Amino acid sequence: MAVDLRGVTTVLLPGTGSDDDYVYRAFSGPLQRVGAQLVTPRPQPGQLIDGYVAALDTAAATGRIGVGGVSIGAAVAAAWALAHPDRAVAVLAALPAWTGAPGSAPAAAAARHSAAQLRRDGLAATTTQMRVSSPPWLAQELTRSWHAQWPQLPDAMEEAAEYVAPSRAELTRLAAPLGVAAAVDDPIHPLQVGVDWVSAAPHAALHVVTLDEIGADAAALGAACLAALGEL
Repeated sequence: MAVDLRGVTTVLLPGTGSDDDYVYRAFSGPLQRVGAQLVTPRPQPGQLIDGYVAALDTAAATGRIGVGGVSIGAAVAAAWALAHPDRAVAVLAALPAWTGAPGSAPAAAAARHSAAQLRRDGLAATTTQMRVSSPPWLAQELTRSWHAQWPQLPDAMEEAAEYVAPSRAELTRLAAPLGVAAAVDDPIHPLQVGVDWVSAAPHAALHVVTLDEIGADAAALGAACLAALGEL
């Protein structure tokens, strides 16, 4: 099935602890080139999931929309598309983190650990430790977004870590075409999750990237999602 996003409002949701600034840079160029109208809601750390769902509902009030996001944003977007099969044109899922319940998924464990550290040690000390253990580009991104979402950031991390993403059984009922971008070397967002999503959904394709490619150009994520959709 050909996916045409020209003139389609497309809502992209940030990952846990990330922000609308990053999602805009990841998707604006690729989506503008295909004529889509990008919407990037700012995360509300005190009501992360409800805020995302409200943004999707608002955008869909005037017509069918494209939906997507990064990590937890991708999961919320896919769940919304499942719940609104008549209103979702396509799903662009970058770095999906888990399928179904989070359990011991690396991204959920990392979010819980960061939330606990933030509550115990505060923003400055936790950010310093994060910068030591993260690639420079990611450390720079998270330093900015964590500061903007403080002091409610731990609440958002804990909420995201408990979110139940669509299961494989649910994804088999996804009517909208699904384009997934996964990184081959991301231990927090395993490639296998992207493979699982694509193997379960009836109209889906996967494009892979590396963390270095994402670090060099955030738009590599959006381009990979659109390339996957282009295969359908």
